[in-house]
Amino acid sequence: MMLKDKKTKITFHCGVLTIGGTIIEVAYEDSHIFFDFGSEYNPAAKVQPTDLQGLLDENLVPYLNNIFDPKIHLIGYESKENTFKNTAVFLSHIHLDHSKIVNYLNPEIPLYTLEGTKSLLNTLNINNDFIFPLYEKQDSNTREVVGVKENEVVEVGKIKVKVMPVDHDAYGASGLVIETPDLTIAYTGDIRLHGYRENDTLNFCKESENCDVLLIEGVSVSFQEFGDPIRETEAVNEPELIEKINEVVNNNPNKQITFNYYISNVERILNIIKNNPRTVVLDAYYSYVVKEASGIETYYYQLDDKEYGLDENLRVDFKELLNDESKYFWQLDKLALKHINKLKSNGIYIHTDAQPLGEFDPAYEPFVKQFSDYNIQFILLPCSGHARPYDLIKIINLIKPKLLVPIHSYRPEKLYNENGDVLLPKKGQTI
Repeated sequence: MMLKDKKTKITFHCGVLTIGGTIIEVAYEDSHIFFDFGSEYNPAAKVQPTDLQGLLDENLVPYLNNIFDPKIHLIGYESKENTFKNTAVFLSHIHLDHSKIVNYLNPEIPLYTLEGTKSLLNTLNINNDFIFPLYEKQDSNTREVVGVKENEVVEVGKIKVKVMPVDHDAYGASGLVIETPDLTIAYTGDIRLHGYRENDTLNFCKESENCDVLLIEGVSVSFQEFGDPIRETEAVNEPELIEKINEVVNNNPNKQITFNYYISNVERILNIIKNNPRTVVLDAYYSYVVKEASGIETYYYQLDDKEYGLDENLRVDFKELLNDESKYFWQLDKLALKHINKLKSNGIYIHTDAQPLGEFDPAYEPFVKQFSDYNIQFILLPCSGHARPYDLIKIINLIKPKLLVPIHSYRPEKLYNENGDVLLPKKGQTI
């Protein structure tokens, strides 16, 4: 392999042969960086750890020398002497499989991410239940995060990292272009070409062109073959998803219609609000997140007792929503779902990439069944946050890396590199 004489080291601590939990280290002499800082997600696992000790014991996160908060007392794990002068962690986006353990990070180590992701992380964790909590309670529920502007370059000793926006279904998502004195590495984070930020992905590809190493996610090839048609229910792109939702609404003028979506997909909900024939009403927590991320206030209802600072003039009484069959298109989040027995019979519910995400989650089947139990039509309308198989190849061909390293996938071997080599790393491997 033509890169074997380089001083730069890349270690694949986690995120290999799985989806989620990506933790990769790039080191050059006395400087090193990590990305991302989430944990593997398996809703079907019998044990669901709630702290760092459990995550380590269940092998859902790796033990990293001198990286975790030293105040956390761990049994069976101990750091060795720190030989690095410069350390930093980068967060590509907000999704929990990339961000859930950031509060376990040593507070002395800077954590960088785009300003949009920083804002969303603090907002989503307002109730201290989005990411794993800090070991010791502080004024804020979330550790300090350094927000960087789009395309800003951060220097960590001899390593330079350009944080670039990319198209994904999480607000503030980014890829990284990493330069050491002898290597250029591109990391896609989670990426696609069929959302509202396609040009951002193309700009990332251009900046990464002819890089030495490309680390690319491969979620879609875990489940699809090249040439597989898009599922009948799935939208080709985000604008078509809006059209499909509006078609359901327009074709059912006298039915109660509810929906749910993933909370970090701010751009999707803003476009739903902008284009839907009905008045869109969100759960108060979701309305707060939209307001903090975009500055836009939305109609909302509230079932919890939290103070979100929302405009009382935009509040809709929950009983009015329960009785409505024509005016509102409203969000049925988990609190409202407890009142499913009060929904109108013969109504419609639209599930658009909300949790539970699919059949791999044991909660999905009973979730779907409860709608039929109450004579409510369940409509699945997804639009993936991940590049489809041929789009992954398009991204690879645009970048033309010397070495392709597929990660974040159950079937990474399906991706190929027409311009160079391919490496399928093992967990814990250093190259």
